[in-house]
Amino acid sequence: MVTLSDIRAARARLQGITVHTPLVQFPLCAEDPRRLFLKTENQQPIGAFKLRGAYNKISQLSEKERRRGVITYSSGNHAQGVAYAARALGVKAVIVMPAAAPVIKREKTAALGAELVLVGPTGVERQLKAEELAAQHGYVIIPPYNDEQIIAGQGTMGLEILEDLPEVEMVLAPVGGGGMISGVSTAIKSLKPSVKVIGVEPELAADARATLRAGHIVEFPAAQVTRTIADGLRAQCVGDIPFEHIRRYVDDIITVTEDEILRATRYLSANPATLAEPSGAVSTAGFIFHAAELPHANLAVAIISGGNVDPELLKE
Repeated sequence: MVTLSDIRAARARLQGITVHTPLVQFPLCAEDPRRLFLKTENQQPIGAFKLRGAYNKISQLSEKERRRGVITYSSGNHAQGVAYAARALGVKAVIVMPAAAPVIKREKTAALGAELVLVGPTGVERQLKAEELAAQHGYVIIPPYNDEQIIAGQGTMGLEILEDLPEVEMVLAPVGGGGMISGVSTAIKSLKPSVKVIGVEPELAADARATLRAGHIVEFPAAQVTRTIADGLRAQCVGDIPFEHIRRYVDDIITVTEDEILRATRYLSANPATLAEPSGAVSTAGFIFHAAELPHANLAVAIISGGNVDPELLKE
């Protein structure tokens, strides 16, 4: 299990690499007594939170491991995080991505100097290809979420939220493979257990909610999860390491519809500071459209996990 000291050590490593992203208040209707602040991870150098975990992981590799190079499998934002961190540390990076990943994410990853390997749409295909190439060439695998050092890096968001808004009562976070919510919930519950931590995921990829309800990992079929517009949340199941953190620290997981995700994306696009990709908009959608399912809280934070939205989708 990741500890508060692990997260604090990660924060020290990230100094000068990641941004302490600001909280931006979201304008709710006058009749709503609640206040919502957005944790704007879209303002990171790669436009997403994934740099936190990737850099924390790669920076702890030995010199021998760095010489071997790193490889990961990702639909986009973790790909950019690994590419950015590897370039900063002088390490070769190979990224296995789905050919159907948003063009903006592929182009940004390649621009950071990574070698791209394109495969089919499912997470299993990406992982198997990465493991195959790692076995052939000796690359070190940098998992997207099922890793304690990755989780510790993502948990630095929780430290920042409590520093900037110590009176916060609820934090909502998107859930894909579970790395972000694991780290954030560990940090927040370790420092202020009264804060409610709520995961939000698409209805089409609600494996994390099913897992929390069942008490064991539930896997969803690839044909279903790949239908969600939230391309960063298409994991078929949470990792076993995130699962341990989720069942210990997360209060609940709710789901949002595709229409709600798109509406929240549109609302957030009204302010350049809160521009979000669909995956990054799900937590805001949960707060806006599912108040009845949430614990009572007058002061909440929703994490915008990323802002790498496809221009054509944004136009639509």
